[in-house]
Amino acid sequence: MTPDLMEEGARRVAAAKQAVVPGKTESGGRAAGFAHLLVEGQVDVSHGRILYLEDVSVSFDGFKAINRLSLDIAPGELRCIIGPNGAGKTTMMDIITGKTRPDAGTVFFGSTIDLLRYKEADIAQMGIGRKFQKPTVFEMLTVFENLELALKTDKSVHASMRFRLDSADADRLAEILQTIHLADSVDRLAGELSHGQKQWLEIGMLLMQDPKLLLLDEPVAGMTDEETARTGELFLSLKGKHSLMVVEHDMSFIRTISEKVTVLHEGSVLAEGTLDQVQGDERVIEVYLGR
Repeated sequence: MTPDLMEEGARRVAAAKQAVVPGKTESGGRAAGFAHLLVEGQVDVSHGRILYLEDVSVSFDGFKAINRLSLDIAPGELRCIIGPNGAGKTTMMDIITGKTRPDAGTVFFGSTIDLLRYKEADIAQMGIGRKFQKPTVFEMLTVFENLELALKTDKSVHASMRFRLDSADADRLAEILQTIHLADSVDRLAGELSHGQKQWLEIGMLLMQDPKLLLLDEPVAGMTDEETARTGELFLSLKGKHSLMVVEHDMSFIRTISEKVTVLHEGSVLAEGTLDQVQGDERVIEVYLGR
C-alpha cells in the first residue's frame, strides 16, 4: 500500500480504537519508449507489453542479486514466477516498485514510463499494486472501511473529512466485495477474518485503487486448501482485466492458474514456458533438485 494510504489508515485506526471496545524484450526496447508522448494517467501498451525489464542488474555488498535480467509481460497476462530461495524474485519486485534502484538496466511501464525516474509512492499511483506475503490490513476497521479507505482519492486530512462515497464508488466497492468473496463479511472487523480472508481483503484494497499491474508475493502461503482454490478462481477472474505477476512456491496452485511460467535463478531468467515445459527442463531440475 502507498505511504499516504498507510498514514490515513493509521489515523482512522486511531479513531476506531476510541469507538470500539477492546476484545530483454519483445517490446522493442528503449527506443520504443521515446516514440510516444506520455499522457498523464495513461499507460501506452501499443507495443503489446505493459512491463519490461532489460539487462537489469543490482548488487548488494558484492553479491549480484539481479544479473542482466530481461523479462516482459503483456497486458492482461497472468505470469507466474518461480525459483529457489535467493533467485532474485523479491528483489525484482522491489526494483519494479521503486523500493530498490538497480545498478544498470531499463525498467519501463508500458512504452513511455521509465519507472527508474520515480519514487515508490508515485509508481503505486501510476497503477502498479504490490501485495506482500503477509497481509497488511487495518484490523480495527471493518471490511467495508478498509475498502473505502483504499479508494483512489485525495488523502489529505481536510479532503478525508469531507469525503462521501458516491454511487459509482459504492457500486465499485460492492463489485469488489463479490470478487474477493467477502460480500457476507462487509461489517466484520478485519481482525476477525481468517488468514485467507485477510489476503483477499488486501487484494480488494489494491483493486480499489484500479491497478493496471498487480505484483503478488506468495499469495496462498498459509491458506487452507479451500481458500487456495478460491484464490485461484479470483486470479483467473482478474486475468485480462489486469496484468498479474504471481511469485509462488506452490506448484499445484501454479498449475491451476498459469499459462506461462518464468524460472529465475541467480538473478536472471533460466527458463520460460508452460509449467510442464519448465519442469521438464534439465537446467530447472538441476536447480531445484541439486543434481
